[in-house]
Amino acid sequence: MHTESIELIAPAPGQSCRLQVLRFGVGHSARKAYIQAALHADEVPAMLTALRLKTLLQALEEQGQLLGEIVLVPSANPLGLSQHIHGQHHGRFSLSDGINFNRGFPELAASIAEHVRGRLCKDAQANQQIIRAALKTAADILPALTPTQDLKRRLLQLAIDADIVIDLHCDSDAVVHLYGLTPQAPALSQLGAQLGAQAILLATESGDSPFDEACSRPWLDLQRMIPDAEIPLACMSTTVELRGEADVSHELAHQDALALIGFLQMQGFIAGTAPEKAALCEPTPLSGSEPITAPSAGVIVFHRQSGEKVQAGDAIADIVNPASGDITTLRCASAGVLYARCSTRWAHAGKRLAKIAGTSLARTGKLLSP
Repeated sequence: MHTESIELIAPAPGQSCRLQVLRFGVGHSARKAYIQAALHADEVPAMLTALRLKTLLQALEEQGQLLGEIVLVPSANPLGLSQHIHGQHHGRFSLSDGINFNRGFPELAASIAEHVRGRLCKDAQANQQIIRAALKTAADILPALTPTQDLKRRLLQLAIDADIVIDLHCDSDAVVHLYGLTPQAPALSQLGAQLGAQAILLATESGDSPFDEACSRPWLDLQRMIPDAEIPLACMSTTVELRGEADVSHELAHQDALALIGFLQMQGFIAGTAPEKAALCEPTPLSGSEPITAPSAGVIVFHRQSGEKVQAGDAIADIVNPASGDITTLRCASAGVLYARCSTRWAHAGKRLAKIAGTSLARTGKLLSP
C-alpha cells in the first residue's frame, strides 16, 4: 500500500487541510478502480466501510491477489469534516458559500471534444487511450480559487482515468441504493446484488453534475458529439448509498466491504470468484423516482418504513399541524419501493420527506435531492 497526502488550499492562514490517498496493486495492471467515501462529510457509514475495505485490500495485496490498481480515499472531504454549528455536524454543503460538495463538478467532454475529434478512428481501444489521456490533461489544468473548488479538482484528477469509480455515501434513513448511467445497468446490477441494494436508479444525466457523472458521462457525451468514432463507455461510475446515517456498525461495514471486494473480483481487479447473490431489485429510471414533499410545516408521522414496497395511493406520511391539530396525509402516486426517508420528524414547507423508486412517473430537470 502506498500512502499519498495531497495538500489542499488552506481555509485560512495557519490552517492546513490534506486529502489521504491509498494506492493498492500499483503497477499490476493498466486497469484502475477508484473508491472514495463520504464526499458529504457527515456520511459516517461510508467512512467505516472504507476503513474496513482498506484492511481487506492490504491482506489481499500481501497475498498477491490484486490484479489491477485500486485507489482508495477513506475520507473524501476533510473540509466538511471540520464544519460544525452549535454542536451539529454539517457536511453536505460548504458553509463558506453554500455549495453542495457533490454537485457542480466540472464537465470535461466539451473541453476535449475538438482536441480529440481528428485523432479518433474506428479502433475503440485506441480511442479509449486518446480520450483518457485528454481527460487526464483537462483535469490536471482545472483552475481552483477556493478550498471547495480545489477539493473537487483533486478528486476528479484522482478518478478521471479509472475504469471503475465507486462513490460511497449514505442517505438519512434508507436501504442500500445505487445511482448510475442507464447504459451501464448490467454492471450496476452486479454491484447491487453484491451489496443487497433495494433500488438501482438510472439516468443519462441527473441535471446537477455529481461526482460519479463527472467521471463516467464524458464518454457518453463524446459518443454523441463524435458519432462517427468508436468510443466505448470506458468508465463505470456509481454513487452507492450505504443505508442511513445511523446504520453504523462493524458488522455492516465488514459486510459492505466484502461486497465491494466481490464486485472487484467480478470486474477482474482481484483474484478469486465472488459469491453469487440474488438481486433484490431491478434497475428503474431515476426520472421515475417519486419525491414525497411536505406542503406545509408540521410534525412528520410516517406510515411506511424504508425498504417497504408500496402501491399507488398508499399513505406514506402525515403532516400534523401542532397548533390546530389538522392532519394532512401524503400519498404516493406510483408503485415501487420506498428507499429513503428523512431522519428528522419536523417538516418545513417543501421539505422532501421520502423517495420511492417507481416506474410510472417521468420527471424532468434536476432529478437529485438538493
